[in-house]
Amino acid sequence: MSATADNRKIVGFVWGWIKTIGVAFLLALTVKTSIVEAYKVDSGSMEDTLIEGDYLFANKFLYGAQLPLVSGRLPAIRDPQPGDIVLFKFPGDSSTVYIKRCLAVGGQTVEIKNKTLYIDGVIVAAPEPVKFADRQSDSPIGLRPRDNFGPVTVPDGQFFMMGDNRDFSYDSRFWGFVPRRFLVGQAMIIHWSWAPDLQAPEWSWTDPLSLGSALLYNTAHFFDRVQWPRLGTILD
Repeated sequence: MSATADNRKIVGFVWGWIKTIGVAFLLALTVKTSIVEAYKVDSGSMEDTLIEGDYLFANKFLYGAQLPLVSGRLPAIRDPQPGDIVLFKFPGDSSTVYIKRCLAVGGQTVEIKNKTLYIDGVIVAAPEPVKFADRQSDSPIGLRPRDNFGPVTVPDGQFFMMGDNRDFSYDSRFWGFVPRRFLVGQAMIIHWSWAPDLQAPEWSWTDPLSLGSALLYNTAHFFDRVQWPRLGTILD
């Protein structure tokens, strides 16, 4: 076999791998941008539905996924409904992803009186995961938004979001409504949960030795840090 033939085989082999990797990258990009969003919970605003260290998948297709490499979106199957746990871009900077529960949609009127939520004048009972960690209530009514808020009517095409940890959630009571264009997806399932540990050593790319110490520590504490009962939890 000639050297030219050998070179052609090598080039063909390399080109085949490049195409395979390219297709895999495009498929991964399509899934990431259009179908599923992975998200890590790093605050307590949704306790006890979601806790710090939970990792979840969100359905991006439902609300109209962002198309990869362009500015357009796919048509939405439906808008968020009251009760949905929603990932969205924070209106304050239009980039940081927040996760809250949708409580009201366009045209509905929201009011909170001494921690009790009213939608269109009707009391909405807090579902079981919702908690109130502070027994004190803001007073007088209307002075502060946490426990006494509104009434306000949600504009069309926008949504009112609140955390399930009602007394310790920075949400629509403080910064307003979420426009449809900022929606990312609906939370689906907790696929992993890794408990925070203040004693765990941090690691950095600039300090290769730190990686070893972090790996050893997390291996030794693996079964303690995995929050096993949360794995596979369906979110609704």
